[in-house]
Parts: sequence; C-alpha cells; structure tokens
Amino acid sequence: MTESAPQVMSPARKSSLETLERLPIKIAGSHRRVIPLQGSAPPHSVSAVFELVDQLGDAEVAEEYERVWKQFGRRHHELERVFEEHYETMLRNVERTYDEDQTRRLLLGAYFTMEYAIEAAALFNPSIVPHPDQSGLDPGCLRFVMSFRATGEGHVSSVVFQTGVIDSEHRIHFDRQSPYSARTRLAPDQYYVKPLFRRKLTEMVSHGPVTERVLDRLPEHFTLTQLEDTIQALWREEGHPEEFNGVIESMRWLARSNYELSLDPRSSVSDLIIFPTSENELRGIEDVRLVQFTDDEGHTRYYGTYTAYNGHRVLPMLMETEDFRRIKIHTLNGACVQNKGMALFPRPINGHYAMCARLDGRNLYLMYSDYVHFWESAEMLTGPKYPWEFRIMGNCGSPIETHEGWLLLTHGVGPMRQYSIGALLLDLEDPQIIRGRLKEPLLTPLESERDGYVPNVVYSCGAMVHGDRFYIPYAMADEATSVARLQTQELIERLIEDGP
Repeated sequence: MTESAPQVMSPARKSSLETLERLPIKIAGSHRRVIPLQGSAPPHSVSAVFELVDQLGDAEVAEEYERVWKQFGRRHHELERVFEEHYETMLRNVERTYDEDQTRRLLLGAYFTMEYAIEAAALFNPSIVPHPDQSGLDPGCLRFVMSFRATGEGHVSSVVFQTGVIDSEHRIHFDRQSPYSARTRLAPDQYYVKPLFRRKLTEMVSHGPVTERVLDRLPEHFTLTQLEDTIQALWREEGHPEEFNGVIESMRWLARSNYELSLDPRSSVSDLIIFPTSENELRGIEDVRLVQFTDDEGHTRYYGTYTAYNGHRVLPMLMETEDFRRIKIHTLNGACVQNKGMALFPRPINGHYAMCARLDGRNLYLMYSDYVHFWESAEMLTGPKYPWEFRIMGNCGSPIETHEGWLLLTHGVGPMRQYSIGALLLDLEDPQIIRGRLKEPLLTPLESERDGYVPNVVYSCGAMVHGDRFYIPYAMADEATSVARLQTQELIERLIEDGP
C-alpha cells in the first residue's frame, strides 16, 4: 500500500490546525490472513478420532492426508511441523503410545488443527516506531514498524505488525506482506531472575516456606524446566503435601506468564504475529503502545506495554525486543500497575524510568521507577478539563520528545461515547509541569469514520515525528486504521498558545 495525494479534511469538531491532513490510507483486516491453531476437544472426543483413524488402512490414510495437504499445504509455513506438534499434544490426552507412521501422525494432527482468521473482525489501535534497521535508505527516508490490534473469531485479539518507509516527500509506503503469517514460537531456555521472581511472589501473597524451599534449590538464573524439575523432586521427597497445591500453581502461573518468543529467521517483521500464549492472555492481547527506548548509556531497545485479558480481568504486561525477532514478555508489577493504557517515556527522566498511566480509569498519572518491571508510586498529572473529554481521559501512546517538551497524545471521551484525540505539552525536565494543552481535539471522527464495530471512535496507541512532520496512525470505529499528519512546530505553537 502506498499513500496517494493527501486530503485536507475538517472533522466534525473543527480543528484550526492548518497543516493537519488525513491521508487517504485505510488499512483494513484481511480475511485471508490465517494461522493454524490447535482446536480444543475433550479427551473422549480425542480418543474417538484416534480410534476411527486406526480403522483406516495405510493407503486410505495416505490418500486422505494428500487431500489435506493439497488444500492447505501452501497456505501455511511449516504446516507439517504444526501437525506434529498438535498430534503430540493430543497424544497426552489418550492412553496410547507414539505412532511410528509419520503420515498417520500428520493426519491425526490435522484433525486437531483449524485455521484462525486473525484480522477477520477488525484491525485497529495502531502504534508506530522507527524500524531497528535503517540501512539502504535514500537521504530523508525512514523505515518504520507499525503494530495493530487484530481481532478475529470470538473477538480474541492478537498483535500484528507491518513495516514501511516514509520517503523524503513525506509519503508513506507500506511493504508487501508475504503469503504466510508468521506466528511466533516459544523460545527455549527462558531464564528467570530469582530475586525478581521472589519479589513478584511476595506481591501475589504467594511467598512463604514452600516457595522458599523451591527457590533455595534453584540457581540465581533458572529456566522453566529447572523450576519444574525442582518442584517435582521436592514433591516426591515430601510425599505430595496438601500445602503445595495452591502455592506451586502460583509459581507455575508466574513462570508461564513471563516468557520469550522467537520469529523464524526466514520471516520478515511484517509477517510477525503475537498470538495469546499464557493463561493471562487467553481472551486477547490488547492495545500495544510501542516505544523506542534509549537508556542513559545510549543503548536502544523497544518496549511495548499492553493489556492481557483472560475473560475476567485485565493485567498490564510488557514486551521487550531489540530486533522484533526475539521478544521477551513480562508481567508488570507493583501497587500502581492497574487498569489499561500504560505508556513508557522513550528515555529515563533524571535517571529513572517514567510512565504515563490511567490508574483510576479516568485521569492521567505519572510514575517513576528504578526498574522497568516494578511501579510502586504515582502522582496525578491531570484529569478531564474540556467538554469533549469530561467522561474519561487517557493517553494515546508514549510521549514524544521535542525541543520544546514532551508531546503526549491523549484521548478524551465525551457525549454519546465519542472518542477524540487531543494533546499535551509537558516540560522536558519535569513532565509533571504542563506547558500546553489543546482546547479543541486534534482529531474527532468524520462522518466517514464514525460507523463501525464501535461507533464514533478515533484512537491511537502511538505516533512518531520524522523530519518536521508529526505522523499519527489512528483507528476508526475500532475497525480499520488510517494516518494523519501535520507540521510538528504548528502543533507545539498551538499547545503553547492554548496554555496549560
């Protein structure tokens, strides 16, 4: 997809920013983007399928599998590996030995595999950051990574990515995606740090004599396999005491909630999909706010704060990567890790990590921490001030550093649950000081943008400055995505003019 000529449009609630342009870009979900997932089935149903396949002769098995492969083999990368994995998982539910006939194993795996259209319902809530690889570009160009919340069958959300280039004429070009969607896989040898693991258990009110007996046997950095082996050994030695049950499950839950993912080296970042993996994420991964973070030593990495949803409660989470190929997933911890919409500043403030959040579901807060995974204190920054944000106020992604201060996009909810995008200008050295605040929203839904899955909503999870332009990818009605841009200096001047 390549941007054509920009269109200057007036939103329903008029913004007087002269350089604001809504670009003629609409990024919608594709029904053709599917991934192979393991289908669920009760043990008796699994046994029934195994028994029926047992009744087929070798020639029948080969014929049936060939039919499956002709239909689906070209639609997925390494599909036979997926079939093998699903066969092995289902084998644990039935009392039988491993089948030596590979074709029969693959056919059985296919019976417990289904295609899932990850974007069938919506593709929305975008965030954008510079790509880690800027090689081979012409002067004035910037390669970017854009993330989206993709929603499919059952309204389960995952995270998908698309790459592209902003050229020297400020036009946006999206890279072509491959025919395959590359779902990440759990990476081996994920290590846990014992003091941090213990601290989280304490916060969960799950730390005590049992957990200490387990932790005492583990090295300072341990793997999930080492944790499980230690639990089993201690369990056998102590005769399966009843007191182990809940405590040990808490340790397993915590370990499985912190994991690593890896992308196949043959796949591009545009094909990357992060699908729910842990119990916390069973009903979706929502609203990633990406930020390119540079520490005081000049080392750059990428963080993405997001919300995990298990069908009953939300849990703030953090992803971390240097290249979008190996991604660490962590729980966020501390008394102030509450609600949705946590967004990191792109560098330390006075030696501390800084975060903008909405702890109470209505107002904006600033938090500081010496460790990116733990947040214990917060101070209110501001709350709703103007009619278009009286209902709720939150951020629209991480603050962006400019020469005049931190640009923080906000969202406000007004009458009829209409979402608009506004902006604050925060002091560079003390972000608690608000230097400017838009009196009128930057973006409100146009007539052409208001209808969709959730009407009357424009929303972003992160913008970016390139050159003298400010680029704002934004969702329309929780269904599709577009992009707006304007001159950064005009926005800064308007913020200062409107005042705090």
